[in-house]
Amino acid sequence: MRRVAVAGAVVSLATVLVFAVAGPGGQWEGVDKTVVAKFAEEAGRPPREPYINTDRGDLLLFLFLLAGGAGGCVGGYFFRELFPPKTRDGSGRKDG
Repeated sequence: MRRVAVAGAVVSLATVLVFAVAGPGGQWEGVDKTVVAKFAEEAGRPPREPYINTDRGDLLLFLFLLAGGAGGCVGGYFFRELFPPKTRDGSGRKDG
């Protein structure tokens, strides 16, 4: 019971700290704006629009759907090699 109480206190403290760091606006700037843009401007290359803007609509969701479908097809095709059936000795390998 004590472990549960300690774990709950740690999670609560971490949540409070995360929201305290975020500030009143609640918006954190991403790595692109805080780090990459700074180094790009120092190098004389101002930021520009990306070639494929995934912030518009559901394009990013659609790309993740395509990648998941492709990964599922590859995983299904190589299922027996990824997860070989157990043999009698329990090794999971055909060659012993």
